[in-house]
Amino acid sequence: MILVYTHKITPRVRYIFRHILTRTLLIPVSFTTKIEEFVAHNGPKITYTKAPLGNEFFIKSNALLFEQGVNDLEINIQKWEEVPCFFAAGSKSAIPFDLFAASFYLISRYEEYLPHVKDVHGRYTAPESLAYNNGFLEKPVVDIWAYKLLAILKKKFPDYKYIERSYEYVSTIDIDNAFAYKHKNFIRSIGGFVTDLFKLRLFNIWNRLTVILKITKDPFDTFQEILSIKKAKDIKTIFFSSIGDYTTFDTNVSPAKNKYRLLIKDLADYAIVGLHPSYFTMKDAVMLKKEKERLENITNAPVIRSRQHYLRFNLPETYQQLIDLEIEEDHSMGYASAVGFRASTCTPFYFYDLDFEIQTPLKVFPFALMDTTLNDYMKLTPKQSLGKIRDLRNEVKAVNGTFITLFHNESLSNHLRWKGWKRLYESMIKIAIS
Repeated sequence: MILVYTHKITPRVRYIFRHILTRTLLIPVSFTTKIEEFVAHNGPKITYTKAPLGNEFFIKSNALLFEQGVNDLEINIQKWEEVPCFFAAGSKSAIPFDLFAASFYLISRYEEYLPHVKDVHGRYTAPESLAYNNGFLEKPVVDIWAYKLLAILKKKFPDYKYIERSYEYVSTIDIDNAFAYKHKNFIRSIGGFVTDLFKLRLFNIWNRLTVILKITKDPFDTFQEILSIKKAKDIKTIFFSSIGDYTTFDTNVSPAKNKYRLLIKDLADYAIVGLHPSYFTMKDAVMLKKEKERLENITNAPVIRSRQHYLRFNLPETYQQLIDLEIEEDHSMGYASAVGFRASTCTPFYFYDLDFEIQTPLKVFPFALMDTTLNDYMKLTPKQSLGKIRDLRNEVKAVNGTFITLFHNESLSNHLRWKGWKRLYESMIKIAIS
């Protein structure tokens, strides 16, 4: 156990020290405000306050972990051996910045509570963020800082037995459209046909007809391929099913359709199934509850995992809604327009609610990349995307983190804009687990 002396033990101090030391570095931690208890402790210990007591391991504290609420902070980026950092700590500190306050700022998503410009879907965007504007969005800097701290602790306290965590990979699949043409109602099928005809999309018309006439398989029905890869490579796979009513932004097959319900049941037998709340649930707690209950009625199991459709969420309101519904895991932490680490970490973390100043039971699983980001926003080819995927995986592997990817069942279809992406998924899996 490592003992931390500080002048005041706040919920923020407890939260971030436990995240960095216990959840990331697997070192148990306890706290004291009593100097005599700190001096008497024989094991590893850190002073986290404004000035050192003596020659002990000292990190000068920034005021952030002792404040409440959200303030407009001045942040100046510096370097710690080539790694960006902020909240400079002065010469007496064992490291040149307050690692814990900086980590708290990034992981709590403090900046998302400050005034910002939202995009057309009401989302906080990558270009608003500190990480994007200072070139470290594609680096899990919180984990990098933690491992650099670990190297210093090993030198300072060589007799302590350190345990190293293991790298993990999780493949997540969003089901926005389970089928391209099948199982749509008559009006939607005719509407799609007329639109294709009007826009002279002859290839689409041919595909639509052959699928409806059961000559060929629906191109988006790639679930058996995904499950086969999961089984062959033994990878944790989570499907997030959209189960909402039809809207402009929610165009899946109706959850009332027996074929879709059977598909979800089938997936739940072989993999993990979570909820993909529809577009408007971000501001509608009643709709969110309805969709959760709808999925539970299909799977006959409690739904504890969720990822917002379009990655639409507001902090802290959306997460508060999920907590009220006893959702235990959220997988929405990432950007639509850019790959990388929205919370600057590749370690799952508990959501800290800055409104109530508490660590909540909701665990956030940040993903590193999404297929539509690579294809639609960054305009990368499958080959270029593979290079980006490899870089991100290497960043996560270097700190033994959790590498989470987000693909859609339709991106494995090789259909229209997804030509070549099925092979990319298979190549990505090989890289991710190697």
